Formats: sequence, C-alpha cells, structure tokens
Amino acid sequence: MSPAALDRIEAVRRIAREVAGPAAVSVDKEGRFPREAIDALKAEKLLAAYVPEALGGKGSSIVELGLMCEALGQRCASAAMVFAMHQVQVGCLVRHGHTPYFQNYLNELVRNQRLIASVTSEAGVGGSVRTSICNIEQDGDTCTVRKDGTVVSYGEDGEDLLMTVRRTNTSAASDQALVLVSKSQCEMQQTSTWDAMGMRGTCSPGYVITARFQPDQIVPDPFADINAHTMVPWAHILWASAWLGIATDAVTRARAFVRETAKRMGGSTPPTAPRLSEVGARLQLMRAQVRERAAYYDMLINQPDGGKDMLSSVGFAVELNHLKINASELVAEICTKALRITGTTGYRNDSPYSVTRHLRDAHSAALMIGNERIHAANGALHLVYKDDVL
Repeated sequence: MSPAALDRIEAVRRIAREVAGPAAVSVDKEGRFPREAIDALKAEKLLAAYVPEALGGKGSSIVELGLMCEALGQRCASAAMVFAMHQVQVGCLVRHGHTPYFQNYLNELVRNQRLIASVTSEAGVGGSVRTSICNIEQDGDTCTVRKDGTVVSYGEDGEDLLMTVRRTNTSAASDQALVLVSKSQCEMQQTSTWDAMGMRGTCSPGYVITARFQPDQIVPDPFADINAHTMVPWAHILWASAWLGIATDAVTRARAFVRETAKRMGGSTPPTAPRLSEVGARLQLMRAQVRERAAYYDMLINQPDGGKDMLSSVGFAVELNHLKINASELVAEICTKALRITGTTGYRNDSPYSVTRHLRDAHSAALMIGNERIHAANGALHLVYKDDVL
C-alpha cells in the first residue's frame, strides 16, 4: 500500500478517535445523523476517495476503503455504515458510469463532496433488491419515476439518491436500471420513522419519492452487471469491514476489563481470561475472512479484463454470500461473548466497558439483505457449485 494510502487511512483513524467516537453516544441516544464524522470526512475529501485521480479523486482501492470502514466502526457504527453505503454508490458510478454526464458528476463529487444515499428497497417486492415495481416513464427528454422506498438510509441528509427502478412500464420486474438524481429533482414524502434498536444514526425511514430527471442520468450498464460486479461485492465487503470494526472494539473493551480485573486481583489470572482467548480467536477468523475477500476482489478488478468472467461466476457469488453470512453472524457472536466477559459492567450504558451499543448495532447485520434470503439463494447455487474439488 502506498504512503499516500496509509496517510489517508491514518486520517480516518484520527477522525474515528477524535470526532466519530466522542459523538457516538449522542448519535445513538438521539437517533441522529453522525454529522460531525461525515463533515470531517468531507473536509479530507474522502467521500470521493475511490474517484480516479484523473477525475480529481484519491484513486483509493477497495482494500483501503475497507480499512477506513473498519476504523470508523470501532468508534461509531452508524458513521461507518453511512460511509460504507456511500462508497458503494460511488463504486457503482466510477465502474459503470462511463458517459460524459457521470464523468462530470464525479468531478462535482470531488469538488463538493456530495453524499449519495441508496434507494434499493421498495414496498411490495419482499426485500428483493433484484426486483422493482416502479418504472421509468419517459416523455421526450423528461423521465419520471415514483418509488415507495421502505428504507432510505440517511435520505434526509444525502444530497443525491441512487435508485433502482424498472426500465419501462412493460419491462419485467428484474429488468432494472440504476438512476442518479439530486434531491432538488425529487419530491420526498416520509412514510415512516427510524426509532431502531441499533444503527440509529443511519436515519433510515421510508419515503415515497417522485423524481424527474433526464435520460442521461440513467447509469448506462445493465443493472444485472452493476449488481453482480460492483454493488453486491462492495456492499458485502464494506459492510463486513464496518462490522469488523464493531467486533474489534467490543473485544478491546473485553480485554481492558479483564486486565483491570487482573490488577484488582493482584496480578492473578481472572476466570474470564479463557473466554478472552476464545473471543479473540473468533475475531481473528472474522478479520481474515473480511480482509481476504477485499484483497481478492481488488485483485480481480485489476486484471486486464477486469475479472469479468470470475465476477459473473457461480463460485464468486457463493463465496461472496458466505462472507456476508459469516461476518454478520460473527459480529453478533463476538459482541455477545464480549458481554459475557464484561458481565454487568459491560451491560451498563454508563460504563467504559459497555458493549450494549455494539451488540445492538451488531444485530442489524443479519437483517441487511436477510441471511435467510441469502441462504436460500446460496442453496440453489450450491447445486452447481464445484468449489475446489479434484
């Protein structure tokens, strides 16, 4: 990794320590957007980190972005998840927005550090990202779409929206397009609130969104390719990186608690020390899985052909789904084990060893594209998946 990349990662770690962390309790308690952290990231021009240097960005890799999400996750999971979701949108635009409109937009993203919210959920599709009911209506050079989004993360605070829609009113539900619109092109009617158990700062109520836009705001590549080659891999890798940050801090607090207990016992080994070894091993497993997938994906997309054949393969889809399932289950397991180590001290909200927020945030992981849905899809894929058998 280059010195410039290491400097950027260190800048995010500083923001995590000095900005996101001190505000995390307030963000969680009040259920408010992590404005301080996002503003600090904007000041470092990191919302455009993945934008190529030729367009004024930093040219960061997904490995670098994963480490940034991990750092933020150690201090404020909501800030980490907002950053991760935004970068998924940026990744889609950089990798699939090859037209002049999107190249110009990426220049503007660099200049103004615009925050992009995702609108992939929709009422009536049963949680399937690969299904859309709403469709584009085109009249000359004006397009209109009306979408009933059930969960629109940081929709109030984002400047722009990246939406999945049906291409036309006669298209199949799976014949989708990705559309980038600015908030100024939208009418947004809030339909629900976001008083959630965890990830409270992502501020993700539902909205009915009516957008009017130009045809060149439709991302040109087929959505099936965008989804398989970028949107899903980026989401699983960067979400998992944020969850790894949550798990890391939970173990850090458990370790500090055991050390403090040992001091009070005159240096004797506390009875909870073996559990610390157990949870540490689970954290190491999670870290290896998350970072390995990020490095593997980065290697694929930097091949001369962009790794397109592998990105479209059954094996890649299965292994990527395994990452999401494993990371989402491990983060909850690790935080639960940390709670059992810290006991009532960790159960309290006002303790320096508290892991209550970590545990609540961790339980969102299995619900972000529900694990049951992924298991069902993977079960079908396993009928043709050969793994590395001889």
